[in-house]
This record gives sequence, structure tokens and C-alpha cells, in this order.
Amino acid sequence: MSLQPAIASAAFLIADPARAAMLTSLVDGRARPASELAFAAGITAQTASSHLAKLLAGGLLTVETEGRHRYYRLAGSHVAVALETLASIGPEIHPRSRPLSADAQRLRFARCCYDHLAGRLGVAVTQALVRRGYLIGADDKRFDVMPAGAAWLARMGLDLASIKPGRRGIARQCLDWTEREHHLAGPLGARLLDLLCESGWLMRSKSSRAVQVTPKGAASLREELGIDAVSVMRATGDEPRNDAGIAADEARAS
Repeated sequence: MSLQPAIASAAFLIADPARAAMLTSLVDGRARPASELAFAAGITAQTASSHLAKLLAGGLLTVETEGRHRYYRLAGSHVAVALETLASIGPEIHPRSRPLSADAQRLRFARCCYDHLAGRLGVAVTQALVRRGYLIGADDKRFDVMPAGAAWLARMGLDLASIKPGRRGIARQCLDWTEREHHLAGPLGARLLDLLCESGWLMRSKSSRAVQVTPKGAASLREELGIDAVSVMRATGDEPRNDAGIAADEARAS
């Protein structure tokens, strides 16, 4: 009996371009039918069925049945973390030499990384929380919440006592694959994203991992955390479009 981790088998499953595309489309934590996953990968339904069977057997996916329909999702946040970490290993993107499409701009600006906020905005929010002394980096890629942070979160309507710590505590550092810097993950990261959406600051896309900033959110991010959402989008020289993640009226106001 081998006690070695099954790295090779998991890597083999992820290495196929079609399977990688299907897995990546599920990193926002939602469940999707085989037809959507086939479309995301650019393959036929029959080919997608074969790939999905392998991903299920390999422990990367789970499936839920609703009547005659089957919906697939990642087997857990650990799979999402592995995918985002692998994506960060490749060469750094240089968008000035290869302009990003509107869809790519939206995802790079703000997106869901399983259950928390990622992308340029996710990194900016995390860095603002650290600068204000609300979070502090700790060992084992954790963040510790400082008393000032607990007070700010309580004022925002988030009670830390109601959050169950994970294996790495309440807040974890997650390496952002596009920005190559850490954003906030873990139970606190998930709850904060929910709170920002519930408060009307952010809106999740219904068709992708993209997250949009509302006019209310742009104003609140500036007031509460000193974040200029339009400037964050332009940080690496991309020319933002009105539909690339910021509401059009807010972009004009800037």
C-alpha cells in the first residue's frame, strides 16, 4: 500500500485542456449542468460526459440530481484553491502586449474564487484591510483579525462570533492567479463577499465568475476603505470599458 499522495492522478485529470476549462468554470462554487460545461470547454455533450465521469471518479467533482437533471460542482474549496494556485505558476500575463477581451477584463478586475472575492478588486480590498490594521498576516498563510477589524466588521453588520473557523482559522491568504498577490479567503472571506453583495456594493454575474461594482459600492469602497474602483481597474494599464466591471454612470463620474 502506497502512502504517497495521488498528485500524479489529480494532475493528469486537470492537465487535459477540456477538463481544465470545465473545472475553471466551476471555481465560483456554483453547480452547472453538463451542457453548460460542454459549451465552456468547446466540446460535444458526449465528450463532456466522458470527461465528467473521470473527474467524478478522481474526486475533483461532485454531482447533484434534481429530477432528470444532473448538476456538477467542485468537490470542495480545496479543489478551487488547487486550481487557482496552479494558474499562478505560469508566466505572468502582460496585457499591454496582448489586450484583454471585455470578458477577461471583467474577470481580472473582480471575480469569485469559489466563495470569496478575487481579482484586482479582491487584492485591493485585502490590502486596504491590512493597511488599516483590520487584518495582519500570520504564519501558515493566515490572517488574524485585529480588534479594530472586528469593530469595523461589526459596524458593517458582520459578527465574527457567528463564523465557524476553518482548518486554517477564520481568515486565509489565497494567492490570486492574475495579480500574483494574496486576497482574503476562508470563512471570513466568504462571509465578507456575501455581505458586500447583500449590502448592494457588489453583484455576482449570473453567467460567469465575474463580480460587478455598483454605484453604491464604488462610493462605499471609497468612503470605507479608500478604494477608487475605477483606478483599481486601470492599475495595470488596461483601458476599461463601460461593461468591464464598473457601472457606467460611476465610470463617467470619475
